Amino acid sequence: MVVLSQQLDGWLAGVPSSTTPIGTASSQEGPVSIPTPNARAIIAPKRVFLLGPSHHYYLTGLAITGCDKYRTPLGDLTVDTPLVQEIQEAWDLETMSKSTDEDEHSLEMHLPYIYKMLSLKNARFQNDPTSVPIIPIMVGNTDAATEAHYGALLAPHLAMTTNIFVISSDFCHWGTRFRYTYYQPADASPATQLKASSRVPADYPIHESIKAVDHESMDAVESGSHTQFLAQLRKTGNTVCGRHPIGLFMAAVEKADELGGMGEGKGNFKFLRYERSSLVEDVSDSSVSYCSAFAVL
Repeated sequence: MVVLSQQLDGWLAGVPSSTTPIGTASSQEGPVSIPTPNARAIIAPKRVFLLGPSHHYYLTGLAITGCDKYRTPLGDLTVDTPLVQEIQEAWDLETMSKSTDEDEHSLEMHLPYIYKMLSLKNARFQNDPTSVPIIPIMVGNTDAATEAHYGALLAPHLAMTTNIFVISSDFCHWGTRFRYTYYQPADASPATQLKASSRVPADYPIHESIKAVDHESMDAVESGSHTQFLAQLRKTGNTVCGRHPIGLFMAAVEKADELGGMGEGKGNFKFLRYERSSLVEDVSDSSVSYCSAFAVL
């Protein structure tokens, strides 16, 4: 517990103080995962929505936790059981079994960050950790219509200044073990899926293509257009594991703007950091991309 707390303190100390997001979308890896939500995001909230993809449980819609608290090495985070029950009934959601909940790392990885930031910045949480509960939601293999449907249901919660949102995602998973070897040449010639025998130009290695594709996806997210984001994913097949919770949140922002007008740029993500686990040179190599972003609501 002490080591984890010290690691988080060290990573947080390296984040510029001018970074003041309200909602965050983060990777599941180390320091990249800390966009430092420290304005309304940490000082004022009464609850934290946590959206993450499903990695192990097949799901075409959404599922919500059935637990009453999540245990972290730093302390317990209380689940907003009344609101969870209300959402489960109103949205007609599946309730995760305890084993399904425990197996899903996309939600779990963010819990220490949430606990740490609340304990540092939130007076309500400092006085009583149970007073700032969480609402964990697992998002399955949803299509555009499903994301728009649930986005419309989530939209009213975006307007509440006491809510913040954390969306969990990595970006490109590249390599044969991920069944994704997409290569986009620098000269704009047709992209291809590389094979073991494929020749790659020395002046444009595979990792440069991965970076270019990831930045296309990031640009699509920053556009604020749910449709544009989905179109970019269809074009490249980029293996963004949290594409569905990201898409759902983008759809929610569009619906909230339609209903009440969120203001120009409100709800649009801005990316802060991008990293990869390795720089792929050969088709036999692999890498996972990580990034962090925030959106002001």
